[in-house]
Amino acid sequence: MVLLVEDEDGVRRSLQLLLAGKGYRVKAFSAAEAAIADPASRDAAILIADYRLRDSDGVRLLTALRQRGWHGRAILVTGFGSKEIDRAAHAAGFEAVIAKPMRHQELLAALRLPTA
Repeated sequence: MVLLVEDEDGVRRSLQLLLAGKGYRVKAFSAAEAAIADPASRDAAILIADYRLRDSDGVRLLTALRQRGWHGRAILVTGFGSKEIDRAAHAAGFEAVIAKPMRHQELLAALRLPTA
């Protein structure tokens, strides 16, 4: 299952449809706290998180999930790309950082990255 956390409704729905069309089961949330609180989130193999969320950011979200014992793969998407965000994301454990607006092929390629 893919855990998708994106606060922009249109982007979240578009990504849900894309991923479901490629055969992924998707559990989507518009806020970090809701994703953290849902016990089903622990079953996700992959996290796709927006960097800037209404109630947090993707790096804090991944950190909180890791503190709760989650060990899946993670991909960060952001419209606010910078070297600082890239460094923080990789330090937190994100495998990839994808700039918005993203090409769907770029996200799908990141999902196929081999695990470390």
